This record gives sequence, C-alpha cells and structure tokens, in this order.
Amino acid sequence: MADTTQTAGGALASSALSGEIWRNGLLAAASWLLAAAVTAGFTDVVPWGQTQLFALLLAIGAGGFVLLAFTVHRLGAIGRKLVHYGAWWIALGLWLAAWEVSTAKLGWLPKPFFSPPQGLLHVYMTDWDRLLVCMLYSLRLWGLGFFSGIAIGFVVGVALGWSKRFSYWGMPLLKLIGPVPASAWIPSAFFVFPTTFGASIFLVALASGIPVIILTASGVASVNRSLYDVARTLGADRRFLVLKVAIPAALPNVFVGLFMGLYSSFAVLVIAEMLGAKYGLGWYLQFQTAYSAYANVYAALILMALLCSGLVKLLFVGRDRLLGWQKGIVQW
Repeated sequence: MADTTQTAGGALASSALSGEIWRNGLLAAASWLLAAAVTAGFTDVVPWGQTQLFALLLAIGAGGFVLLAFTVHRLGAIGRKLVHYGAWWIALGLWLAAWEVSTAKLGWLPKPFFSPPQGLLHVYMTDWDRLLVCMLYSLRLWGLGFFSGIAIGFVVGVALGWSKRFSYWGMPLLKLIGPVPASAWIPSAFFVFPTTFGASIFLVALASGIPVIILTASGVASVNRSLYDVARTLGADRRFLVLKVAIPAALPNVFVGLFMGLYSSFAVLVIAEMLGAKYGLGWYLQFQTAYSAYANVYAALILMALLCSGLVKLLFVGRDRLLGWQKGIVQW
C-alpha cells in the first residue's frame, strides 16, 4: 500500500513537471498574487490591522512559487513533496482571495463573528506572547496527562490481553467505564483531586488511556498461538513470551490506540482548561469568547489544530521507525 502511494505520488509529480517547469507552481503564484491584489487593492468595509503586511506576505509567497517553478526539480524529496501538493497550493491562494472578499471587502461575513486573514495575522503579531504562554501551559498539561495515561493503559492492556484471571475481573470494569466520555467525570475529578491542575491531568490521562487499554488488550489477545509454541519449543520462559512475542506482535494495535488517545486527549484538554485553568489554549478560547474577540478565538483554534497535527506527525514518524521491521507484513 505504501509503495503504491509512493508510485502514485511520483506519477503525479512527473505529470506536473513539463520541460523542467512546474506548471502548478506558476498557477499557485497566480492565485496567491490574485489574493494579494484583492487584499491591497480594495478598501476594507471595517478597518483591520496588518492588511498591507498580509498583502506583502502573499506577494512574497507568489514570488517564491515563481522561483520554485524553475528550481523545484533540483530539491529532491522536498521538491517532490511540493509538487505533489501543487493543486493544494493553488486552492489555498483562491481560498484566501475568496475569504478576503467575503469578509474584509464586502462584509458578507460580518465582524466580530468572522475575521479576514489579516485579522488573524494581527492577533499573532500583537498577542503572540500570551498565545505562546498558553501553548506551553497546554503542552505541559497534555504531556503529563497523555504520557501517564498511555503508560498505565499499556501496562493494563497487556495484563488484560495476557492474563485470563486479570481479564475476568478487569474487562467488565473496562466495559463499564470505557464508553463513558472522559468529560463526564469532570464533577468527580474536581471533587477528588485537591487542585484543578491535578483533576485536568487525570481527565486527559483517562481520555488517552482507555483507547490504549482496549487496543493493546485486543492486540495481545489476538497474537497467533503458533508464535508462542515456537518460542516455548526454543526454551522461552513466560517473561520472554510477554516481552519478546506478545508485545511486539501487538504494537500495530497499540499505535492505533495511541492515535485515538491523542485526539481524545486534545478534546478533553480544551474542556478541562475551560473549567479551572489560569492559562492554556482552552482558557484562552473561553476568555476571548467572553469578550467577543472571535479573531483571537480563530487564531487559537488554528494554533491548536497545527499543534495536534504536528504531534500526530511525530507519532507517525515514531511508529514507522519502531515498526520498520514489520513492513511488508503489516499494511499501513
């Protein structure tokens, strides 16, 4: 499957290049230049900060695409990646132009409920320090909750999948607790834990740990029994069977649980920060919403989406490196 995707990507990259000129790069430059002309050439119905700066950035981006159109074939893997997403670069320029027209120029989507692109840029330029502090606070809370949740979830999942006695007592409890959203435990968590920070860590850990428990237990329980028989024939003891046979064979399931837990933990993180945190992206969203500063809200949402997607990308990289020995056996 991976080889097929790479082949398709290479075919698209080859078809997008004509005479060593990247046609989609020129079209992307044209769409970005159109967005720059719309931004700078028409008057805003409501004053917005950083309009000229945003137009300048778009023009610089258009110039970059013109340069790439003649040099992208020399950039190796990075160039192929840029060519593969050529249609997206074109669509992004057109989308920015349409966004600009519908908000800042014609006011079809009025202030304060909607913001043009330069409104978000203005937020990043003027409130970057508070956004940075909130992002770091959220990362600290998320990291403590997520990694503690997946560590406990992994151990519990292995025990559930390996031990029939542990599964007898633990699986009914998991079936009882698992379907309940982590946010439903907010009243109990804030009562049991002495601080809102501790309660938030628990909620994030619960949201990330439950999927890991379920998928890890399923992976360990579904390991082919012939693998255990071969290992026992060669003299493997119980410890070896768990650490060297069951866990490696279950890792693809474990990573599915990690991906699910990552998304769930981010959703709970925002809710937990809205209910008692003094900083964090969730707190920032609630604070700005109370003052109808929706440009700040959208800026924080974009930052949160980029943060989550970056963590997902890192998880993909870790999975590919850790499970590289399974390529050709496990399809992804």
